[in-house]
Amino acid sequence: MDLGLTGKRALVTGASKGIGLAIVQGLVAEGATVVAGARHSSVDLDRLVAAGTVEFVAADLSTRGGPAALVDAALAGGPLDVVVNNAGAVKPRLAGFAAISDDDWAATFELTLFAAVRTTRAALPGMIERGSGTIVTVCSVNAFLPDPAVLDYSAAKAALANFSKSLSKEVGPAGIRVNTVSPGPVTTDLWLGDDGVAATVGGAQSVDPRDVAAQQAAHAPSGRFTSAAEVADLVVLLAGERAANVTGADFVVDGGLVTTL
Repeated sequence: MDLGLTGKRALVTGASKGIGLAIVQGLVAEGATVVAGARHSSVDLDRLVAAGTVEFVAADLSTRGGPAALVDAALAGGPLDVVVNNAGAVKPRLAGFAAISDDDWAATFELTLFAAVRTTRAALPGMIERGSGTIVTVCSVNAFLPDPAVLDYSAAKAALANFSKSLSKEVGPAGIRVNTVSPGPVTTDLWLGDDGVAATVGGAQSVDPRDVAAQQAAHAPSGRFTSAAEVADLVVLLAGERAANVTGADFVVDGGLVTTL
């Protein structure tokens, strides 16, 4: 299936690993040229850069000026057709709400919400001027599946989902599509890494992280985590012209974990 992405120019944040890297790979496979933004590159991303279809730009999106600087660097190579907001992080809060400091709240919202807001704000004028563009934001099931163990993250993702839906109504008449993808647990370092959710919870409860992950996977009817490539496939589809009349929508990829309508 031709998604109409050949020759398009895309910006992906949080692009060095996990879901972001899989999105970069998916866009490249569909013929797009990609600007990959992240604090640091990675071996896999370096390979794509060496192949000539990806440009890496170092950027700290948790700072106020980081997103605009990244977009400026991307626009130096030409107009952007696609923006994928993927940067974000989660830290389990096992000591409860009272232990989440103002600094914790601020750090979570800076990277998980405001990085996307600022990146979008910097990229939108060019899209509006051209009368076309696609913005896809990686949200989370925690936007509507509140979890006290990731309370600040859940709140930030809920705000991100609302922002995206509201923005879609404003810029839709200008030819800009805005959608979100909400994964459940994914087989990335965020969940399965040495400092990931499973390791953090396992350490606090004296449980093997593999058992923590297995218990979480069992909550979904599919019985497993989603792969980064499965999330990326959905993002790439939404970025392309096959989804040309899809905007203001959220797509859940969680193996059936969320049981409500």
